[in-house]
Amino acid sequence: MASNSYSKLSLAFFCFSWLFALGMGQPFQAVNLGAWLVAEGWMNPSLFANIPNKDLLDGTQVQLKSPKLNMYLAAENGGGTVLIANRPSASGWETFRLWRINESSFKLRVFNKEFVGLENQGKGSNVVAVSNAADAAEVFQIVRKPDDPNRVRLKASNGLFLQAATASSVTADYGGNSDWGDQNPSVFTMQIVRTLQGEYQVTNGYGPEKAPQIMRNHWSTYITEDDFRFMSENGINAVRIPVGWWIKYDPTPPKPFVGGSLQALDNAFIWAQNHNIKVIVDLHAVPGSQNGNDHSATRDGFQEWGEPNIAETVSVIDFLAQRYADHPSLVAIELMNEPLAPGVTHNTLSKFYQAGYNAVRKYTSTAYVILSNRLGPASNKEFLRLARGLSRVVIDVHYYSLYSSDFEKLNVQQNIDLINNQRASQLQEVTPSNGPLSFVGEWTAEWGVKNAGMGDYQRFAKAQIDIYGKATFGWAYWSYKNVNHHWSLRWMISNNYIKL
Repeated sequence: MASNSYSKLSLAFFCFSWLFALGMGQPFQAVNLGAWLVAEGWMNPSLFANIPNKDLLDGTQVQLKSPKLNMYLAAENGGGTVLIANRPSASGWETFRLWRINESSFKLRVFNKEFVGLENQGKGSNVVAVSNAADAAEVFQIVRKPDDPNRVRLKASNGLFLQAATASSVTADYGGNSDWGDQNPSVFTMQIVRTLQGEYQVTNGYGPEKAPQIMRNHWSTYITEDDFRFMSENGINAVRIPVGWWIKYDPTPPKPFVGGSLQALDNAFIWAQNHNIKVIVDLHAVPGSQNGNDHSATRDGFQEWGEPNIAETVSVIDFLAQRYADHPSLVAIELMNEPLAPGVTHNTLSKFYQAGYNAVRKYTSTAYVILSNRLGPASNKEFLRLARGLSRVVIDVHYYSLYSSDFEKLNVQQNIDLINNQRASQLQEVTPSNGPLSFVGEWTAEWGVKNAGMGDYQRFAKAQIDIYGKATFGWAYWSYKNVNHHWSLRWMISNNYIKL
């Protein structure tokens, strides 16, 4: 009898939650306004087009090889001691991450996060990687051969060039001839193995004189009220807007970020109200980076968000909640986008989620609080227990049919079957009748199928809309605008690939 009563109570709760959701316009058919207030160069490469030396932005990973020795430079043990030049092949210890000072001067960070410098705090000539202090790190000028930019020399602050005279010693004491031949020990070939194109890269790349005007022009033109009108007329009733942690400090955020994104977000709320669209504010980039990706506004690709960052991150949530709590268009605040396991631990993230939830509840009892599941080796249901003890909470999951070689092996029907079976099952796991609402916060109609036709894309998109439409909070396409057509919901709607 007790079990039957509990089942009836659970069903009643589920029905009430569903009816309440419908009253709020849910499940939402939403779209992400990506690459707007948090830059992503792959989506909008024109924003980065005029940066000088744009292939050497912050976070660019380079490997340096000595033609004379036919060996790669390496930080011995990954850092904490000297640089050497005795590696026949390159991997992590042989890779250096750039911190851009200007278009030709850089700090170099190694595998264990130390910075490259000269021994005895710059008074010696041996090159080491021992300091964790970015402020005191040595700055090197990368001099590129005019007719071959991948052939370089590195000039230290003592005015001399690095040289690999022997395999066991890299020194900053070369002042000899400046030829670019293979026998010159100060010449290296530079291979770029990874680049980043996020908010840090674009603002620091243009520098403090040019970046403010370039970014403000971008914010005022990339998304306009006409876009909200288009969305409203084509079945979109909510937007998820990625923002960065520096928005709290607008109009004078920490360098290299520039002010103005807060005014753009204010405009979005006005436009949303004008066109009967709800707003989900998504803290997409947090201090220290939660995943090391471009969209987290990382400087160099290291994932460094953790417990010491909780207080500052909560303060950003507090700022956003206080500013928009009473706005009729606010429907939810997402506390963090795509934290990556295992670097971001479940325990630390749970502490942040509880504190972030409390910050939102200081100002509003009606706005939903969204908790993003971790990417990587993490349970699909890891935050259900936490969420059950909170009110008006949503679990956000992201479903892409990309980023794994397994997807590249699937044909059209196999991709659709995966949505109808595996994704449907995963979504059901985070949609309990007595728990939080579920939200597919990111998905796209792009996939790994080569030479797929229009009809294939239509079927694939429809399968996802049908399945993700069962999420009790709704779904959000990634993204509204994108130079890659199938990633752009505006393009997909305008060209009859998707109809809502």
